[in-house]
Amino acid sequence: MDVASILNTTKTTQTTPETQSATAAPTLDYNAFLHLLIAQMRNQDPMEPMKSSDYVAQLATFSQVEKTIQTNERIASLLNTSNLQLAENLVGKMVISDENKTGGVVVAAKVLSNGVMVLLDNGQEFMVGPGLIIGEKATPPPADTGGDSSGGDETPA
Repeated sequence: MDVASILNTTKTTQTTPETQSATAAPTLDYNAFLHLLIAQMRNQDPMEPMKSSDYVAQLATFSQVEKTIQTNERIASLLNTSNLQLAENLVGKMVISDENKTGGVVVAAKVLSNGVMVLLDNGQEFMVGPGLIIGEKATPPPADTGGDSSGGDETPA
């Protein structure tokens, strides 16, 4: 049996600040696992057959790994949803970075695989992270339309 035809090898790219590297992660679905298990049964030594408890243990381990993968995918989906909501809520807000080096009103936000990047009204951009100060956009005081320039609440005598 050709194991290469069973394994579905995918290539993922991980970007880190220091280096960029491509890693290959083999994935194995339930049917492929069963094919491997059957091949293992067919090719075992008849004088020393594998115990049925070993097969059950392999199946249980594979089930556990499969559930863990599904859980990780769900968590990643929740994180993505959370980042989308964060990006939406930041637009129009006044923000100051944790180092107080960058600040302004958020005009756009971009969801990336490692978080949310904001674009400010002054053209600067930075990643949202711990220590970010968020406030309402400063609005100018309302213009005086009363026509009276005295500025007081005096009533004529």
